[in-house]
Amino acid sequence: MARSIDAKCKKCRRAQEKLFLKGDRCNSPKCAMIRKPYAPGAHGKSVSRGLSEYGRQLSMKQKIKRVYGIFERQFRKHFDEIKNKQGVTGDLFLARLEMRLDNVIYRMGFASSRATARQLVNHGCFKVNGKKVDVPSFETKVGSAITISQTKEGKNYFKNQSQVLKNKKDFPSWIQFDQGKMEGKVIATPQRSEIGSSIDPQMVVEYYSR
Repeated sequence: MARSIDAKCKKCRRAQEKLFLKGDRCNSPKCAMIRKPYAPGAHGKSVSRGLSEYGRQLSMKQKIKRVYGIFERQFRKHFDEIKNKQGVTGDLFLARLEMRLDNVIYRMGFASSRATARQLVNHGCFKVNGKKVDVPSFETKVGSAITISQTKEGKNYFKNQSQVLKNKKDFPSWIQFDQGKMEGKVIATPQRSEIGSSIDPQMVVEYYSR
């Protein structure tokens, strides 16, 4: 499986905002956007000229890829899956990214970052509707129930995480979580308004429509 080895903090600095790629560190004083709130590189502090329309579209595409931790080939594959479906293409695309299993695991609070969630899925730590799934890009559906595999429940990581989940209150409205059973369920399709105003998937649609 391909993975990015680029420094995560530089990705946030390039986007000029926190992308929360390093979990809890992003909420601490160690966050790069607090220590170095400018673009990386020798000319990072210099004022840059405005981007063209194409430049803004490309920048948005790169930003969304970094947020969800996926490469161009898979990113384009997700786009091709929804481009002919009925509805607003940008919203459908963003919902497809949100419904990836690694992202759902992250939203449920089983992991503090999408990178950690992806690693947990790769190690076969979760079941979807009773079946083990170890593919991070697996598309969950409305009604999908996600549980920890019985062979992994006793691991120290999940014992510690159960304490974190007991205090978690900020579950998305499209996820229902049973803290007693440590089970999450997708109960609706994610809406763009719930995901973040700084992401504009329609710009990606325009980029691929050139």
